[in-house]
Amino acid sequence: MTHTYRVALLEDNPRQLEKLESYLSKITTVEIVLKSRSSNDFFEQLKTIQPDILVADLDLGNDSMTGMEAAQEIKIPVFFASVNTSEYVEDIEDLKRDAEICVDHITKPFSEEQFVKSFRRFLQEVSYFSPPQYVLLDFNKTKNNKIRIEDIVYLCADKMAGSESNNKQIHFINRKPANLIDFSFSKMEDKGLLKSQFVTIHKSFRVNRRYIKKYHSKTECIEISIFDDVEKTKCQHLKVSENYQPVIRKMFG
Repeated sequence: MTHTYRVALLEDNPRQLEKLESYLSKITTVEIVLKSRSSNDFFEQLKTIQPDILVADLDLGNDSMTGMEAAQEIKIPVFFASVNTSEYVEDIEDLKRDAEICVDHITKPFSEEQFVKSFRRFLQEVSYFSPPQYVLLDFNKTKNNKIRIEDIVYLCADKMAGSESNNKQIHFINRKPANLIDFSFSKMEDKGLLKSQFVTIHKSFRVNRRYIKKYHSKTECIEISIFDDVEKTKCQHLKVSENYQPVIRKMFG
């Protein structure tokens, strides 16, 4: 399955922000999940959005932070697109070494072709140095199953949705659902399933942020895709309970 990278954009110039969005739309393995013109707004959105990669301008105008400082704070792979990259060469090298993340840059002005080629090379580097994250989970018939976190769409404790007894059911993007044994939502992080990755939409549901496609405000449902019992990908809607609606609304603006 092709990996899709969730990209955050931090650029104070609105026209440059539009250009970056347009250029990145040419890359099929990229999904823009966050756009911001200031560091304050950027970090506020990060409370509910989990990007894989940051694309940032180094100079954010009159902002209280630079793009470099934002990158040092978030510590995810970063691709700088700026007019003054030469002034930050030492900082770029320090960030790459000290944070142990992939860092690259392109100097403005650049064409769409130049940006797309450079960013695709950057994605290859990110892919090479970022092996998939796994968790070990116990199913009905097998224990210590090594599961890629990015393959998990959601977990549920709702009998109406297929869960049995006190156990949970887990749904995937590329395989049939399974029943989890002796699994507690309160100990998800101990298993390696972080709150930054999975959002609560109901007391019985934990959903991978990556796979929430839409939020339907009229019906208070999120839209996801899963692999069903007959090994076909299908669209599914999950109800968001009243307590968690404000969080989901915020995620989708």
